[in-house]
This record gives sequence, structure tokens and C-alpha cells, in this order.
Amino acid sequence: RWPMILFLHGAGERGNDPWLVAKHGPPARVQGERTDAVARVLQDEFIIVSPQCPTEQWWDAAAVLALLDDVSARLRVDPARVILTGLSMGGYGTWDIGVRWPERFAALVPICGGGTDGVARSTAGERRAALRALPVRAFHGARDRVVVLAESERMIAALRAVGAVDVTLTVDPEAEHDSWSKPYADPALYAWMLERRRTVATGESRAP
Repeated sequence: RWPMILFLHGAGERGNDPWLVAKHGPPARVQGERTDAVARVLQDEFIIVSPQCPTEQWWDAAAVLALLDDVSARLRVDPARVILTGLSMGGYGTWDIGVRWPERFAALVPICGGGTDGVARSTAGERRAALRALPVRAFHGARDRVVVLAESERMIAALRAVGAVDVTLTVDPEAEHDSWSKPYADPALYAWMLERRRTVATGESRAP
């Protein structure tokens, strides 16, 4: 079974042309030559799922989770190694879906996104335990005027408030809204993804 990257694109890639989805992030990087370390690891080590959001709509959690279930049933997906990531509007989707259903994911990588911190703070029971154990690597540009840095900072603070410890926010001091190009081009990010594994019974996430 294979680890999966579930990638949620930004607002500019909405529509009915699926190749728009391959403009940024893992869907773009996987098309590279074998000489590129990121392209090679994506081609060899992951199943990459990249849905497209319809024009003028936002990410719908029920639709994304239904897609995850469908793909997992048809392909050899390791359910303990599903990474949810996205940028801008997809960063918001990553925060929203990952915080509401933390037991479904081995890790989150939201980039220049935000969310409703009250959802994280009010999570209870087994789902709260899963959220506390969920690794998060968030990225944001200090000069972003489209989605301000405070959006990511608020979500990180909410996770820490419920006891999450494996959560980090990397701020690029020079980046504006495009704070995704550097992390998605970094082989170390995908090496980190490969090490994440959720214990299905408990929702905890750890290295294999």
C-alpha cells in the first residue's frame, strides 16, 4: 500500500479544465524530469490525488472526504499515511477538513491558508486526542496581503491551546502570497511526509 498526498488547489485553479490543477504544488512537481529529486520521489513513492473545485465554489468537506474514500477503495492507498495539503483557498480547505476530521490524516501541510480556530478549540473526546497528535507543517509569507500571516498564526495557536505539540509555522520573511513554491520544491518536505504514519485505532501519528 502507498502513501497518498491529497492536494487542494487555490482559487485561481477552479473551473472545468483539470490541467489548471497541475499549475502549482505536487501535481506540477510530479511532471518534472527524473533528474529532479522532488519529481522522482513523487513519481516513485506517492499516490497523488488532486481534485478540482468548481468555479465560484469553495472546498466542500463532504465531497473531499467522499473522494478520499472512493480512491482509497479503488487504489492501494495506505489509510494510515494520507497527507492533506493545499495552498491559499486550498490552505483554508486543509485547515478546515484536517481540524474537523484529524483521525483521517497522518499530517497536514496548509500553505498561506487559515480557518476557524474555534473549531479546533472546541474539539472534544477521541477527535481531540487525534487532533493533539496530528503533525502540522504550515507555511506563510510575511508580506502576504491576500491571506495575512495572522490567519496561519491563529490556527497554530489554537492547536497548541488544545495540547498539540508537533505543529510548526514557517514564515518566509520575503514572500508575498506565493509562499508555496519553496516548500513544494523542497525534497525535505516529502521525506517528512513519508515518515508520517497514523495509528488507525487511536488516531495518533508517528514515524514508521
